[in-house]
Amino acid sequence: MSESSNKPPASVTPGQWSFTRWHTIGQLEALEVRHPLFTATLFLQGAHLSHFSPRDQNNWLWLSELAKFQPGRAIRGGVPICWPWFGDPAKNPPEIRKRVRHPSAHGFARIAVWSLEDVRESAHEVEISLSLNANEDFADQWDGHALALITFSFSVRGCQIALTTTNLSRQPLAFSQALHTYLPTADIHRSRVLGLGNSQYVDTLQDWEYCTQEGPIYFDGEIDRIYESREPLIVVTPMAKRKLTAVGSDSTVVWNPGPEKAKRLSDFPANGWQKMLCVETANAAGDYRVLNEGQSHTMGVFIGRA
Repeated sequence: MSESSNKPPASVTPGQWSFTRWHTIGQLEALEVRHPLFTATLFLQGAHLSHFSPRDQNNWLWLSELAKFQPGRAIRGGVPICWPWFGDPAKNPPEIRKRVRHPSAHGFARIAVWSLEDVRESAHEVEISLSLNANEDFADQWDGHALALITFSFSVRGCQIALTTTNLSRQPLAFSQALHTYLPTADIHRSRVLGLGNSQYVDTLQDWEYCTQEGPIYFDGEIDRIYESREPLIVVTPMAKRKLTAVGSDSTVVWNPGPEKAKRLSDFPANGWQKMLCVETANAAGDYRVLNEGQSHTMGVFIGRA
């Protein structure tokens, strides 16, 4: 890693930062936080968090060993931001689908370069805010005008992410989204997700059939489900227990590619599926949101110890 020569926007004053520094990683600009109590790495491209850990702990997020840090290429692992649509555009509700002009999954926010808005530091916490003005510059991908503002709050307790969407157009705006959080595990077969028992879910691998979850979620191969969920979740692995508490979200995506799909994924080790799972705070499927002119919606998650 080498320190970047790019100057940050005039709206922030890097001379006042005690724990945060600009760095270039691969070909991308990043903010690296080195606080006495925790560390974090946040890329401007995609507002992509790739690392968070309290002092003397391993990364709480899974990052592919094959991840590439290149302009226009999504980073495999960490927390990709899926916005202003989630998943396959064709599988979204008509109100969202009619605005999408590009067939790629998960929207354009995860490869767009976000603007740094603010860095706030204290003895106990670092807060970083980034913004993306989705205006006519994205007209070839999407018919809409909205502002996305994302704030990351890091502390020894954990990591909080809050994504606020404001409709800047005169027409109602429908959108779906997700914080596509990758979590590490030493063994996927000894990992489980608690808190979704008796929940309804859409099984995208079974022709989008509606099902009911019985007990914890275990992993024995590919899984891709959209759960109706409002309660805090506990992710249990041989390494740790994490509690995910969401706001502004009534849906949770649980995903693991399994052995066959893992071979087809970009920047993904063939055995990587055994070492990760995704539990994604979302507004997906029937939980998509609609904003009138000037309205805002905040979706977020706090990842902490269980």
